[in-house]
Amino acid sequence: MAKILVVDDDQGMREFLEILLVREGYEVTSASGGKEALGLCKKHKFDLAITDLKMPKVDGIDVLKTIKEISPETMVILITAYASGETAVAAMKEGAYDYLEKNFDVEDLKAVIKDALSKKDIKEEDAVFMKDVEDGLSFGNMIGKSKGMLKVYSLVKKVADTATNILITGESGTGKELVAMAIHENSSRKDKSFVVINCGGIPENLLESELFGYMKGSFTGATSDKAGLFEIAHNGTIFLDEIGELPTFLQVKLLRVVQEKTFRRIGGAEDIKVDVRIISATNQNLEQQVKNGGFREDLYYRLNVIPLEIPPLRERNEDIPLLASYFIEKYSKEFKKEIKKISPYALQLLMQHPFPGNVRELENIIERSVALETTNIIMPENLVIPEDSGQNRDNALNIDISEEGINLNEELAKVEGLLIKKALQKANGSKTKAAKLLNVSFDSLRYRLEKLDT
Repeated sequence: MAKILVVDDDQGMREFLEILLVREGYEVTSASGGKEALGLCKKHKFDLAITDLKMPKVDGIDVLKTIKEISPETMVILITAYASGETAVAAMKEGAYDYLEKNFDVEDLKAVIKDALSKKDIKEEDAVFMKDVEDGLSFGNMIGKSKGMLKVYSLVKKVADTATNILITGESGTGKELVAMAIHENSSRKDKSFVVINCGGIPENLLESELFGYMKGSFTGATSDKAGLFEIAHNGTIFLDEIGELPTFLQVKLLRVVQEKTFRRIGGAEDIKVDVRIISATNQNLEQQVKNGGFREDLYYRLNVIPLEIPPLRERNEDIPLLASYFIEKYSKEFKKEIKKISPYALQLLMQHPFPGNVRELENIIERSVALETTNIIMPENLVIPEDSGQNRDNALNIDISEEGINLNEELAKVEGLLIKKALQKANGSKTKAAKLLNVSFDSLRYRLEKLDT
């Protein structure tokens, strides 16, 4: 039962609202003015407050401000006989949910109250969810605390338990399959099959039989009936990775499954009905493929009901230390080593790398480093980081100076760090050789490394 506070110095209006709300099943508390209302708010927690705007001494805006300070999650609706555009804007700026004139329609008020309370519930659920995610720094098998990843977690939570088709986009190596798995595991289908198929990794002549199955005798080698992956995924989820690689003739068959939930095995005469949640993924620009005629427009819009984009690792640098720690722990166990962490300078080198291969590339780097390391900490000399590709090679010097300006010392430090990194790589981790390559003394290089580590 939602708790509602009614604030109005007009006794008739106050009593009218109280009777109306009690009949609707709400628990109602009344205050005859702003001062009394503020006292009640300090003692009790309300889900929603309905307050008059014009009241002596403490008016509705003051009540609104104080409520939002004491209990930000409480929804507030303002009511007044003297409506104006300015007061409405002021109320909304202070966090009011809505603003009604006193000649309101009762049904409109009921609808606004119901909507406000439902929004409050959603906000509270999201706040708890995001707090849990931020505390744990992960969601499902995904790891990260960056704004980009928190947005991904939030969207996964919202869409997981729907039947809606989802298209996951992102560069290669960003973890699209992990996102699809998180959607499945947070849905009501979690106890059913999660079936993965790479549309670009299976020869075209075999892909149809993998997806839809076949009947005995339908082609040479078909010695028995075989169920396809759509049948296996019945009541569960099918993840179609690299959907942009799907041949045109199979796009037609997939469209039928999406629209009618039916298909036929190769050589079959009967329709097979399935209940499958379809999640697709691509690192290609499907919109452009549609324009070029390489992908069916009707299928694209059927699959892309809810788009979910995963940011590349270079746009979420703050996730690199978390991911590095996770992979160090993973491969230390696998290789039976006691490696606990990565040295500050080695981590600095990772932070400066653009990661064209994204999380997959970071995992490969850490796996190699754990395999090579003989101490209990990953040192720079065992961190095998590939040379940047052509367009990224000069990133340190491609610095834009915005209208707000830049921090010259910070930018120079970044350039210095990249040059030291390259020298250490060329010298296979030898600081003496790296110092010679940079034409500085060993002590000077050591001092610069210490600066980078702090």
